[in-house]
Amino acid sequence: QVQLVESGGGLVQAGGSLRLSCAASGRTFSSYAMGWFRQAPGKEREFVAGISRSGDSTYYVDSLKGRFTISRGNAKNTVYLQMNSLKPEDTAVYYCAADGVTITPASKWWGQGTQVTVSS
Repeated sequence: QVQLVESGGGLVQAGGSLRLSCAASGRTFSSYAMGWFRQAPGKEREFVAGISRSGDSTYYVDSLKGRFTISRGNAKNTVYLQMNSLKPEDTAVYYCAADGVTITPASKWWGQGTQVTVSS
Protein backbone atom coordinates (compact mmCIF):
# COMPACT_ATOMS: atom_id res chain seq x y z
CA GLN A 1 0.00 0.00 0.00
CA VAL A 2 2.80 2.42 0.92
CA GLN A 3 6.41 2.25 -0.19
CA LEU A 4 9.26 4.01 1.59
CA VAL A 5 12.62 4.78 0.02
CA GLU A 6 15.57 6.04 2.05
CA SER A 7 18.63 7.80 0.71
CA GLY A 8 21.62 9.71 2.01
CA GLY A 9 23.48 7.05 3.95
CA GLY A 10 27.17 6.45 3.54
CA LEU A 11 30.57 6.72 5.17
CA VAL A 12 31.51 9.76 7.20
CA GLN A 13 34.28 10.63 9.64
CA ALA A 14 33.55 11.19 13.30
CA GLY A 15 32.36 14.74 13.85
CA GLY A 16 30.91 14.97 10.37
CA SER A 17 27.33 15.23 9.19
CA LEU A 18 24.87 13.36 7.02
CA ARG A 19 21.31 14.04 5.96
CA LEU A 20 19.00 11.11 5.39
CA SER A 21 15.89 11.42 3.26
CA CYS A 22 12.78 9.28 3.10
CA ALA A 23 9.95 9.52 0.59
CA ALA A 24 6.65 7.68 0.81
CA SER A 25 4.56 6.72 -2.19
CA GLY A 26 1.85 4.26 -3.12
CA ARG A 27 -1.90 3.94 -3.13
CA THR A 28 -2.31 6.62 -0.48
CA PHE A 29 -0.88 10.07 -1.07
CA SER A 30 -2.05 11.80 2.09
CA SER A 31 0.45 12.75 4.77
CA TYR A 32 1.69 10.27 7.36
CA ALA A 33 3.39 10.34 10.70
CA MET A 34 6.97 9.46 9.87
CA GLY A 35 10.17 8.75 11.69
CA TRP A 36 13.48 6.97 11.96
CA PHE A 37 14.78 3.90 13.74
CA ARG A 38 18.21 2.34 13.64
CA GLN A 39 19.62 -1.11 14.18
CA ALA A 40 23.16 -2.28 14.82
CA PRO A 41 24.17 -5.93 14.35
CA GLY A 42 22.90 -8.13 17.16
CA LYS A 43 20.68 -5.41 18.58
CA GLU A 44 17.00 -4.59 18.32
CA ARG A 45 15.78 -1.66 16.34
CA GLU A 46 15.70 1.47 18.45
CA PHE A 47 13.76 4.65 18.05
CA VAL A 48 15.68 7.68 16.83
CA ALA A 49 13.21 10.43 15.95
CA GLY A 50 9.62 10.97 14.87
CA ILE A 51 7.47 13.73 13.46
CA SER A 52 3.72 14.23 13.43
CA ARG A 53 1.60 14.35 10.31
CA SER A 54 1.45 18.14 10.42
CA GLY A 55 5.13 18.54 11.22
CA ASP A 56 4.30 20.56 14.33
CA SER A 57 5.57 17.98 16.81
CA THR A 58 8.90 16.19 16.87
CA TYR A 59 10.25 13.51 19.19
CA TYR A 60 13.79 12.33 19.89
CA VAL A 61 15.49 9.71 21.95
CA ASP A 62 17.20 11.52 24.83
CA SER A 63 20.67 10.28 23.98
CA LEU A 64 20.54 11.85 20.51
CA LYS A 65 18.67 15.05 21.25
CA GLY A 66 20.74 18.04 20.19
CA ARG A 67 22.71 16.23 17.49
CA PHE A 68 19.92 14.86 15.29
CA THR A 69 17.05 16.86 13.81
CA ILE A 70 13.99 15.49 12.05
CA SER A 71 11.98 17.64 9.66
CA ARG A 72 9.22 17.28 7.11
CA GLY A 73 9.49 18.55 3.57
CA ASN A 74 6.97 20.72 1.77
CA ALA A 75 5.55 17.50 0.39
CA LYS A 76 4.23 15.96 3.60
CA ASN A 77 5.19 12.46 2.53
CA THR A 78 8.90 13.32 2.76
CA VAL A 79 10.99 13.41 5.91
CA TYR A 80 14.63 14.20 6.63
CA LEU A 81 17.04 13.32 9.39
CA GLN A 82 19.92 15.75 9.80
CA MET A 83 22.71 14.06 11.74
CA ASN A 84 25.49 16.24 13.11
CA SER A 85 28.54 15.55 15.27
CA LEU A 86 28.40 11.92 14.30
CA LYS A 87 30.12 9.35 16.48
CA PRO A 88 31.29 5.81 15.69
CA GLU A 89 28.52 4.48 17.93
CA ASP A 90 26.00 6.00 15.52
CA THR A 91 26.99 3.35 12.98
CA ALA A 92 23.88 1.35 12.10
CA VAL A 93 21.29 0.67 9.45
CA TYR A 94 18.77 3.48 9.60
CA TYR A 95 15.16 2.69 8.74
CA CYS A 96 12.41 5.06 7.77
CA ALA A 97 8.95 4.30 9.15
CA ALA A 98 5.48 5.65 8.45
CA ASP A 99 2.04 5.25 9.95
CA GLY A 100 -1.34 6.90 9.67
CA VAL A 101 -1.32 8.39 13.16
CA THR A 102 1.90 7.97 15.12
CA ILE A 103 5.28 6.27 14.90
CA THR A 104 5.91 3.21 17.05
CA PRO A 105 8.03 0.05 16.74
CA ALA A 106 4.88 -1.47 15.20
CA SER A 107 4.54 1.18 12.50
CA LYS A 108 2.70 -0.05 9.44
CA TRP A 109 5.31 0.65 6.80
CA TRP A 110 9.09 0.44 6.71
CA GLY A 111 11.82 1.21 4.24
CA GLN A 112 14.62 -1.19 3.38
CA GLY A 113 17.16 0.78 5.37
CA THR A 114 20.28 2.75 4.55
CA GLN A 115 23.70 2.07 6.03
CA VAL A 116 25.41 4.80 8.01
CA THR A 117 29.03 4.16 8.92
CA VAL A 118 31.00 6.58 11.07
CA SER A 119 34.75 6.10 11.14
CA SER A 120 37.04 7.25 13.93
